Amino acid sequence: MTSTSLLVIGGTGQISASVVRQALRDGLAVTVLNRGSTTIRPVPAGVEQLVADVRDEEALVAALDGRRFDSVADFLTFTPDQLASMLRVVAPLTDQYVFIGSASAYQKPPVTLPITEATPLFNPWWSYSRDKIACERLLRDEHLAGRVQATVVRPSHTYDETHVPLLGGWTPIERMRRGDAVVLHGDGTSLWALTHSSDFARAFVGLLGHPGALGEAFHIMSPELLTWNMIARDLADAAGASLHVVHRTTQVLTDEVPEWTADLCGDRSHPAVFDTSKIRALVPGWEARVPFAEGARQIVAWHDADASRRTVDPWVDDTYERLVAL
Repeated sequence: MTSTSLLVIGGTGQISASVVRQALRDGLAVTVLNRGSTTIRPVPAGVEQLVADVRDEEALVAALDGRRFDSVADFLTFTPDQLASMLRVVAPLTDQYVFIGSASAYQKPPVTLPITEATPLFNPWWSYSRDKIACERLLRDEHLAGRVQATVVRPSHTYDETHVPLLGGWTPIERMRRGDAVVLHGDGTSLWALTHSSDFARAFVGLLGHPGALGEAFHIMSPELLTWNMIARDLADAAGASLHVVHRTTQVLTDEVPEWTADLCGDRSHPAVFDTSKIRALVPGWEARVPFAEGARQIVAWHDADASRRTVDPWVDDTYERLVAL
């Protein structure tokens, strides 16, 4: 089984756009299907674009019009109902359906480290993760019933130049440049995995058309171990800013800012240490090439290139001020 044609459901997000570019570089005939409304990451020349609302099953059928693709990578399905609809349309049209899950679905807190693909899926804190788990269960049943040939890929915290991986987006970077404090959860020493989207994409494309990927789940992330203190330091250095960090316990943060509960309790507050041997075995020679220090420079450069990208959220700014003053 070899994949020469790829349909990407999505294709302009911070992960999926990198997959599109990598698949094109690797010689695949790439088609993207989305609403055609995103301008941040335009579809590259040489990629076919189909326009449809993926939540409209009839529109999806009409856009695809009975075509076949060796592989379909679905970046826009988040709930079991959405998955059931998507499978009714695309399962008959492909030899491999790749569902994008999430590493946030792994057991929180993890009982053992490193996390492997066999780690239980359980996240009581975040509905997004629970929906992804429910999707995986449905997909497993459909695969075992022979109605689809499925692969699951679970990204962890994957970023491109548009994404600041601190709570509050660009606002904490502006605070650093002003000399104001930023707040990190715990003591800032919890380990975390940040993966550049280009590194993710090279491993992801290696799964397309691989018979060993069918019926299997893989997580893809950089093995670089970072603490949250290191992440903040790399961003401050890239921004040419001083760094003043105030640490607050996760309990204090979620009490004061309930909006951050799912993100903190369901993901960031737990150690993200992963065993990547499974993806390395199937995609020999893959390695992460972009350390976060370099990724941080890309993030700051992209934002600095256009003042409209450097948006300060007043709510986030006020929230940091209030947390610093506790």
